[in-house]
Amino acid sequence: MLDPLFKPRAVAIVGASTKELSIGNVIIKNLQAFGYQGNIYPIHPSAPEVRGLKAYKTLAEVPGDVDLAHIIIPSKQVPQVIEECGLKGIRAAIINSAGFSEMGAEGAQLQEDFLINARKYDVRIFGPNCQGIINTDPALKAYCNFTFTFPEPGAISVVALSGGVGAVIMQALADLGVGMRMYASNGNASDISIPEILRYWGKDDGCRAIILYTEGFSDPKEFLEVATEIAALKPVLAMKAGRTEQGAKAASSHTGSLAGVDIATELIFEKTGILSFEDEEDMVRAAMAFATQPIPAGNRVGIITNTGGPAVIATDVFGASGMDVPKLSEKSISKLKETQLPEAALENPIDVVATAGGPQFRAAMDVMLDEESVDSIFINFVTAPFTDTHAVAREIVAVGALGRKPIVCNFMTDLTQERFQETRRILKDGGIPCYANPTAAAKALAALARYGRLERRDIGQPETFPGIDPGKAASILEQATAAGRTILSAGEVYGIFEAYGIPVAPWRVVADADRAMVAAKEIGYPVVVKVDAADLDHKSDLGGVAINLRDEEAVRAAVGDMQTRLGGSRKLNFLVQKFLPGGRELIIGASASRGLGHLVMFGLGGIYVEVLKDVAFKIVPVTRVEAEEMIASIKTAALLDGLRGGKGVDKQAVVDLIQRVSQLLTDLPLIQEMDLNPVMAFEDGAFAVDGRIRIKK
Repeated sequence: MLDPLFKPRAVAIVGASTKELSIGNVIIKNLQAFGYQGNIYPIHPSAPEVRGLKAYKTLAEVPGDVDLAHIIIPSKQVPQVIEECGLKGIRAAIINSAGFSEMGAEGAQLQEDFLINARKYDVRIFGPNCQGIINTDPALKAYCNFTFTFPEPGAISVVALSGGVGAVIMQALADLGVGMRMYASNGNASDISIPEILRYWGKDDGCRAIILYTEGFSDPKEFLEVATEIAALKPVLAMKAGRTEQGAKAASSHTGSLAGVDIATELIFEKTGILSFEDEEDMVRAAMAFATQPIPAGNRVGIITNTGGPAVIATDVFGASGMDVPKLSEKSISKLKETQLPEAALENPIDVVATAGGPQFRAAMDVMLDEESVDSIFINFVTAPFTDTHAVAREIVAVGALGRKPIVCNFMTDLTQERFQETRRILKDGGIPCYANPTAAAKALAALARYGRLERRDIGQPETFPGIDPGKAASILEQATAAGRTILSAGEVYGIFEAYGIPVAPWRVVADADRAMVAAKEIGYPVVVKVDAADLDHKSDLGGVAINLRDEEAVRAAVGDMQTRLGGSRKLNFLVQKFLPGGRELIIGASASRGLGHLVMFGLGGIYVEVLKDVAFKIVPVTRVEAEEMIASIKTAALLDGLRGGKGVDKQAVVDLIQRVSQLLTDLPLIQEMDLNPVMAFEDGAFAVDGRIRIKK
């Protein structure tokens, strides 16, 4: 449990200072100013008091029990102080000091030393090199942090790997008037991890939604497991930095080079149901809606406005976000005719016009509540000086209190006027999220709907195919490993494919032209001949592939040419394979991701994968639903259905193939990278006609 960290009944400040601008002074000042309800014990070697509080020379001298220690001292002294924490019975320590693993080998050893002492006494460590935590619960008011924003109590909890970004998010929430539940920025995260914090907040009834900022995960699999659990309980809004970094993965396979540095984190977010953002302002504004509003049942939005232009802007944003602005039923329009001013427009958007008051807004909202084709309500509210804006605000709040459908408000006003400040206060106190422009408001409502889709999405369970032979495939890998090889031969690759029921074009591996001709005759013309050597990548570029060979002489000539140009001192084998013309070239690939397992890739194959880079990724294991999503998500998906009378491909065969690859990777973690490129897809099947596998050393 993390109660000693987030709900401390008493806090000791080891490194308390009488200097106003020091961290050891600011933390005490913040605790006092925020109204901390527990005892504060400054630890100082000589000062009799700090900020009016009696100071103690050591932790051992503190007369009462202490749950949490703040440590702001030179890094070399920290291991000994953690020992003293343990002897005092302190169960959690925030190490604000820097100078540990982030500083190299010497700092890393100091970090390991204090962790050894912490484990000996069961002291949980937050940090080091961190800000700390905040708990706004009025019964506690724990500001165990040296930042400067004093948040109001609320329902949003924020965890950030970067303290600087965390402070920005916290201030942005405060600027929007959004209260916060808890805050944590854990620096080096030597002990207490972000997944552990998420699990703790997942069980916190006072937390409605979580904001997460990360720059990566030290243990991606741990995060995947915990995030799956927590995102099912409450919304997690997340953002990862480093999206523009290119070429972080140097890999020889197509799959490895196409999997950018950020792809694994984004796939974790997708698989777990976390709502991902690319802009911190969008994320914070969305959090304001999540703090008070229910999740919509669908993506259909009803718009009520008392001015035309902002409704048009919002409609454009909704369209770009996959939201629908449906027509209203005749029943709804009939009701509106009875309640709205003659000048009102009675479609969706409903323009109640600028002179509309509380009764008109309420009648329009009641229609939207009862309209079966509407899942959420978007309101443009300009505070016209000739209307009772307070009455309008009270009606919006009354409808919001029903909790039947989410409401967001684009509140357009002049807040220098005291009258309109009061109107805004009515909306804010009533839990209505208000935004300064239609784009921001529409994006926030779209985020609610996007989360609703994630919440309803059921990816199912991965399938296990009968008739496979994992033992045969594992034996092939063991033999390659024993021989010191990391690149498998064509025969080994196809042997693994066949062990997992992956359809392949008929094939033989031979050593010379005579055997190639025999193999071609057995397979049946036309055939393809490919050079087979572990140190030759991109065989087509080297002239190591000859297609559509229709007789013995063509096979002999192709093999002879390859031996002359590519042989030298190298021993060559040759793959003879049935030529399958006329299909759509696809690629299915995989690459190992550190600490996570494998990523599977799908897209158009052949040269197109290099030119278009139109691919989709998923984390193994891949379910049938996820495989179907991969196929549908590429930009060129229409090509798979056939164009201008062309034949489409057998998508279910491709889905089956993706899942078989997923099962293969689950069973064979030794595989580092794998490409099936191309896969030839036809209207009645899909076949791997080239493959490459690299295994770990």
